[in-house]
Amino acid sequence: MPFLRDGIEDVRAAVLPDAVEVGGRSAAFSRTALVTWKSCLEGQLYQIYVNGQFSGATVDPHQRRLVVQIPSSFEAAVRLEVVAVERTDAHRDLSSEIRYAPVHSARVRLTLLRHQSLPAAATANIYFDNGTGGIDYGAPLNETPIPLWPCWQDKAGLGLAQFGLGDFGYDAAAAIGLGRGVFGQGQFGLDADAIEWTSPILPLGAYRFGVKVVDGLGHESPACETEPVTVVPAARPASGLEVTAFDEQTNQLTLCVRD
Repeated sequence: MPFLRDGIEDVRAAVLPDAVEVGGRSAAFSRTALVTWKSCLEGQLYQIYVNGQFSGATVDPHQRRLVVQIPSSFEAAVRLEVVAVERTDAHRDLSSEIRYAPVHSARVRLTLLRHQSLPAAATANIYFDNGTGGIDYGAPLNETPIPLWPCWQDKAGLGLAQFGLGDFGYDAAAAIGLGRGVFGQGQFGLDADAIEWTSPILPLGAYRFGVKVVDGLGHESPACETEPVTVVPAARPASGLEVTAFDEQTNQLTLCVRD
């Protein structure tokens, strides 16, 4: 793994104002933030990812702060992550290797394994319990059935590619081979694909999900169900923050927060 998370703690971010009025109030915000952190690592440089996107890197192993651009929308919280990298990887974008949850934390992401044993015309439907404990298999969450083989070249099997040019019993065009997918989860000599599905935004609660596979003739498989998944939506950030007073005697700062 080209990056490290362990050893980095106390990550903090402070939005920087463009200017400060007389009395200490901020005139405007430029949507940049000063990110600071602590680290026990030595000889490493650091990268910052904002909502999963590479946003900046340090230039010195002792540097523990960096200014980055942040989104201007207040509809969702901003996720900031600091990782340590080797000097040679400092300006390398590792966003594709850093697993990142969706910006809206009130969504659930399911990962499905696509085995070559599934029929070519197979589709999947996803159901949930709406927080009641009992999954409703009469109303799928997905608007339309999810095709498991939208690209026919991905399906391996006799007669499904250039006939006679594959392994015994298999003609494979772009199918996942050994060590090229989810290792050990497919048939002998073929691994499985991982399909990810993200739910709509859900309110606070615990939910169970179920998946059924339907073949081309309409036959449904038994349901595969998840354990309860707890959803805790992120708090909506304040739309405004102003300094209203400062007491020099007690060294106390009074802030006004607008929703």
